[in-house]
Amino acid sequence: MNDSPGHEPVAFSIDLTLEESRRRASVVAAMGDDWDPLAVLRSEDEAYRLLYSGLDAEQERTYAMLVEAGVLPGRDTGDAASH
Repeated sequence: MNDSPGHEPVAFSIDLTLEESRRRASVVAAMGDDWDPLAVLRSEDEAYRLLYSGLDAEQERTYAMLVEAGVLPGRDTGDAASH
């Protein structure tokens, strides 16, 4: 940084909207035509159920406390993707 007299800061800004659009298009293209977002969501729901299954009593209490605090969603979130 040059603090000498006569050097004024120059405002600089960049709009990343176009680059973000390109990035997202590349991600979707890389997924291919056989990508099934509903199947992915169902798999994530199943993984979530498995992750929190078989908890002992202390783990259940901790889980319930985290759900109550809003840190974790409840087991039945009512998402349309899970039906």
